[in-house]
Amino acid sequence: MKKNKLTLFIFIALIAGIALGYILNVNSIDVYNQKILNADAKVKSIEVSIAKSTDTTSIAYTQLKAEKKANSKIKKENEDIREKKLEYFTLLSDIFLRLIKMIVAPLVFTTLVVGVAKVGDIKAVGRIGGKTLGWFLAMSLMSLVLGMILVNLFEPGRHMKLSLPDHLVNTGIQKAAMSVKDFIAHVFPKSIAESMANNEILQIVVFSLFFGVATAAIGDLGQVVIKAFDAIAHVILKMTGYVMNFAPLAVFGAMTAIIAKQGLNVLNTYAIFIGEFYLGLGILWCVLIFLGFLVLKKRIFRLVNDMKEPAILAFSTASSEAAYPKTMMLLERFGCKDKIVSFVLPLGYSFNLDGSMMYMTFASLFIAQAYGIHLGFEQQISMLLILMLTSKGIAGVPRASLVVIAGTIASFNIPEAGLALLIGIDPLLDMGRSATNVVGNSIATAVVSKWEGELKESEV
Repeated sequence: MKKNKLTLFIFIALIAGIALGYILNVNSIDVYNQKILNADAKVKSIEVSIAKSTDTTSIAYTQLKAEKKANSKIKKENEDIREKKLEYFTLLSDIFLRLIKMIVAPLVFTTLVVGVAKVGDIKAVGRIGGKTLGWFLAMSLMSLVLGMILVNLFEPGRHMKLSLPDHLVNTGIQKAAMSVKDFIAHVFPKSIAESMANNEILQIVVFSLFFGVATAAIGDLGQVVIKAFDAIAHVILKMTGYVMNFAPLAVFGAMTAIIAKQGLNVLNTYAIFIGEFYLGLGILWCVLIFLGFLVLKKRIFRLVNDMKEPAILAFSTASSEAAYPKTMMLLERFGCKDKIVSFVLPLGYSFNLDGSMMYMTFASLFIAQAYGIHLGFEQQISMLLILMLTSKGIAGVPRASLVVIAGTIASFNIPEAGLALLIGIDPLLDMGRSATNVVGNSIATAVVSKWEGELKESEV
């Protein structure tokens, strides 16, 4: 009953946030949005004129530089005013996300150590890990291929017919063409304290695996550690219950701020892209549920129904991390053994982001289409494989999908400035990606539990 009430409150908060955001946008924020857009348009126009200018010592050139500076200042001032007016709403979601992030690292650490230690020997850890990573890689590849097929079928960027942007356009996103050295450095922690402080889930997973295996290896002495960590994990889960009571306020604040800032026009401007991407996510959900059905049979529908609350939370806050604790509790209630949940779910947050995977090929090829850049089949397959590798282990990076895309499209001579087409609507797209990631990881955990013979009848 309490679970249903929280779901209802979250849904009400979602609708109320959209409504209030629209009212604020029309009556207050849109004035500043127009000033920002006008100033930004002037800056871009001036940048083109500056790029064409050959005499950098002329009075006209100096005037152009001064105009650019003045318009940049106007844009910045209005952005600051807009943020100031909405800061109380963003504060609600910021506080909630901070509280969730406070919980995630110790929860992953304690539950994964207990999970690995309970599994026991290294052979069992390797067996479960092999099955888990096999499913993750198959689902990631499937999601990337689906995104590639759909974007070629729909061609959402074809009608934009944009001219190639000037090289001076700055997207504000750093490239992340991750080398093997960078990837290794990102995976293996040099300090567990630093990893936990930065919420580097993959590094925490690596440390926890070593710690858990070592705990199991020392025999009876390890039982003290297992009991202590198990108790700590239950304390943190109790804390999670308290924090989750603030979820409706966070959802209300986040939705109000997004709609007030961007307005409903952003939905109209990119209606084709957003609609087709969400249709793609719907197809991905169907494929995931079908694959889950092959293993779990009819119980897959119960699982998806049980996951509606964390999925709505992830959608509303655009953070699958926010739904992690609730997802863990519901999976155990569904019947997954705690040691499997504690092992598979944290790994999923680094290796099994199905919604983000589909978005990467979809968005990369959308940018290419918008600028009329044709990529052959071989090039698209190469891009898919590069995305497959560079996307692993950066779940903790802010706007991770955009960062990975920025590092990949440059290799195919696609203008990085094309990311500017996506930055404005990325929060709206991130909602769908986050909810899909939660469902994908839930299905993966239940499937591995079934394969291990550790899926019992769900608790009432």
